[in-house]
Amino acid sequence: MTDEVVFLLNGAPVRITDQPSTRTLLDWLRETQGLTGTKEGCNEGDCGACTVVVTDAEGSRAVNGCILFLPQLNGKAVRTVEGISGPDGQMHPVQAAMVEHHGSQCGFCTPGIVASLAAAHTNGETAFDDVLAGNLCRCTGYAPIIRAAEAAASQPVPDWMQTDRDAVSVLDAAPLPFAPTSSDELADWYAANPDATLIAGATDVGLWVTKMLRDLSPVAFLGACADLKTIREDASGLHVGAMVSLTDLHAAIAPRYPSFAEMLRRFASTQVRNAATIGGNIANGSPIGDSPPALIALGAELHLRKGDSRRTIPLESFFLDYGKQDRDAGEFVEGITIPAQPDRLRCYKLSKRFDQDISAVCGCLSITVENGTVTDAKLAYGGMAGIPKRAAHAEAALVGQPWTEETVRTAMAAYGQDFTPLTDMRASSAYRLETAANMLLRYFHEDQGTLSNVLEVSA
Repeated sequence: MTDEVVFLLNGAPVRITDQPSTRTLLDWLRETQGLTGTKEGCNEGDCGACTVVVTDAEGSRAVNGCILFLPQLNGKAVRTVEGISGPDGQMHPVQAAMVEHHGSQCGFCTPGIVASLAAAHTNGETAFDDVLAGNLCRCTGYAPIIRAAEAAASQPVPDWMQTDRDAVSVLDAAPLPFAPTSSDELADWYAANPDATLIAGATDVGLWVTKMLRDLSPVAFLGACADLKTIREDASGLHVGAMVSLTDLHAAIAPRYPSFAEMLRRFASTQVRNAATIGGNIANGSPIGDSPPALIALGAELHLRKGDSRRTIPLESFFLDYGKQDRDAGEFVEGITIPAQPDRLRCYKLSKRFDQDISAVCGCLSITVENGTVTDAKLAYGGMAGIPKRAAHAEAALVGQPWTEETVRTAMAAYGQDFTPLTDMRASSAYRLETAANMLLRYFHEDQGTLSNVLEVSA
């Protein structure tokens, strides 16, 4: 193994031996390479001004350079806006279309917008509202940018944007000593370094460096643990490795639980979903993480490992109190299992912005009805307590009762026994309590065939 980080930068190999393990790509590009097209806006993965295109054996994707650490790029390829144009100065179709359709004004965020659209162009993606949800500044207005994206979509992918995937396969990049290549290596390393920081996608941990200026050493980067990136389905359910990205999870979830998938579409941004992992979203224990309520409502099980010892627990029991999880020192999340079941799940994310916003309340409900009677109910919420939590009293008021609006309203009255939410900048306690209960009523009416999704209802 070596401490040398090797990757392709705009088509040329670079070798880095003199940088801290938590140096961000953004800082390195701007301060040592003179590549200042990639901008620093929020420095926390929200605005998209720092977007770059990263390619590995799995393909190309847009990510935020401001919270991407250099070791995460080992053996991969990076294209900044300077490398999205051709080696002889030829403009990428997206760049040419942005000029033609006047898609830029001050220009500060334009390189990030171009990087997002170039990644989408490479992959043939045309859902531009989703592609650009993580690029917040559009000072020309939105329409010229969308027109540019649509105009570029029919143009062929430039040759120079297609070479990276083949080039990384022969790139001479040795494994890093702090980047295990399997869960077995990780288990051994973490057992010997139980106080270390594990870094998956760095979409949360990155802010510990950029905003809190924390020293995270020692660290381990988990991106090379291929066996933690698998998704497998059998008769018992869907088995998802901890290092599966939220982008890949969305693809697996969509045909099985479309309401969960729709919520994942609103989870942060394309750049964040391309980097963030399901294991990281669970392990950080946030009371406002959007995936745990859905997984709890599905009865998911969590797989934990410490050395050679493994254990499986219900996901809901992992969250003990605010900032406290049922995880020993040296123990890590290995994956989750979602039991096979009919789809009765509905997920409701309530936030001030539709895209890329933290939930004020996230409600995920799964209710089983047989012969007109409720036989099972899982009502899981984020943003209502110090941990993701089920509405136990409301569930009890449902089970065994007829599936009627009267039953539902009785259960709604029990929410006050289940939650005492706080008041903060996102919502008041009373608002949270009322809207959480209203989600149950919405579930009932949707189950009766009433359309309630604003994206589906038209005048």
